[in-house]
Amino acid sequence: MDSAGRASGSGVSVTLVSIELHRATLSNGLRVLLVPDPATPVVGVAVHVDVGFRSEPEGRTGFAHLFEHLMFQGSESLEKLAHFRHVQGSGGVFNGSTHQDYTDYFEVLPAAALERALFLEADRLRAPKLTEENLRNQVDVVKEEIRLNVLNRPYGGFPWILLPPVLYDTFPNAHNGYGDFSELEQASLDDAAGFFDTFYAPGNAQLTVAGPIDVDATMALVEKHFGDIPARPTPERPSFFEPVPGAERRQSVPDAHAPLPALAMGFRMPDPATDLDGYLAHVLLASVLGDGEAARLQRRLVHADGLVTDVSASAGLMGSLDARDPDTFTVTAVHPAAVEPDRVVGAVDEELEKLAATPPSPDELARQVARWSAALHQENDRVMYRMLGLGARELLYGRAEITLELTDRLAALTPTQVADAAGALRGAGRGVLLVEPAQEEQQGDDA
Repeated sequence: MDSAGRASGSGVSVTLVSIELHRATLSNGLRVLLVPDPATPVVGVAVHVDVGFRSEPEGRTGFAHLFEHLMFQGSESLEKLAHFRHVQGSGGVFNGSTHQDYTDYFEVLPAAALERALFLEADRLRAPKLTEENLRNQVDVVKEEIRLNVLNRPYGGFPWILLPPVLYDTFPNAHNGYGDFSELEQASLDDAAGFFDTFYAPGNAQLTVAGPIDVDATMALVEKHFGDIPARPTPERPSFFEPVPGAERRQSVPDAHAPLPALAMGFRMPDPATDLDGYLAHVLLASVLGDGEAARLQRRLVHADGLVTDVSASAGLMGSLDARDPDTFTVTAVHPAAVEPDRVVGAVDEELEKLAATPPSPDELARQVARWSAALHQENDRVMYRMLGLGARELLYGRAEITLELTDRLAALTPTQVADAAGALRGAGRGVLLVEPAQEEQQGDDA
């Protein structure tokens, strides 16, 4: 992993290679982050746009994800599928994804194809090809994704679609980001054009380039391809804040495909923008609870008591440090029908209370820090993931450096900080989602 400094504490010490970050802002507002890395033969280009599920308008659930699909359907200078051919013809890979607070588009190619990648991303940021045919085709594609990933598979949408409406009240935080079939079908070209004009303004985007690049030469290429995209007003970023529930909220949902009952517990987390160490203490807490066979919930719920067949804990609804505030800490479990959900919830509560009263030992924490450090090194060894992490955190928090500091920060956390995180979960209102197997022949089309 490329990073700065030396990770130490909690029994972990890893020397990391420093990495340079170069920032610029074009006259149209586009923010640029250049990450030179002479040791890699490939170059990565990513555009992060400051719009995700939580920014889509009421009555248009799933629109952010639908629009991500439309961005691959041709652009100002390129017909449909030309983007695919140019990237793959250069020996590269590409993709895009929609998150709570951002949408990303990225490709990794041989270093010699850098200018091609910049041209491709600039061309669709300037003017994607929005046609009725493309819109209708992609509505059908997204509906099929929902059928495959949510409606027709066991535990579809569990927990990221089903849990938020239990824990949250506002439309941005609670609605289904995959989308409702009827709302997707009602989407119009005017909706698409308005969405693009509003959220895909250059000033609402972040360009990240990583690889064996010369900073000055790359900036000249960025200016050449992105500099003439007309500036547009940058939308005001809303706050998605809402109060923590005052008491537990509980909801049951049927699942015709689930072989066993399941449950998810959702808790609010600290804001990483104002309390990064508090947030990261919840990240380590999730590892102590659920990461590996020696984790607390594995030992107690699976091996000792036999209450569940599977259990996990996660800090962040869609991954750690992947969203602005509010974000969600989750505990999920699948359990036999003979086991009452309250027994599972009670056992989780007991383990949280134990941790809150007696912090984990330095050795236990060191094992989880080591697991995290190894995973971060493995992830950031690939240009694609390093670039995406840097770009996302630059966009979300204004500090790409968070990606480089993670091993140090995690290693510096104390057992008491992790215990405090466990105590915070016991003291806050939470959402509990119960998934109940249902004997339905067929589910409806609403996602």
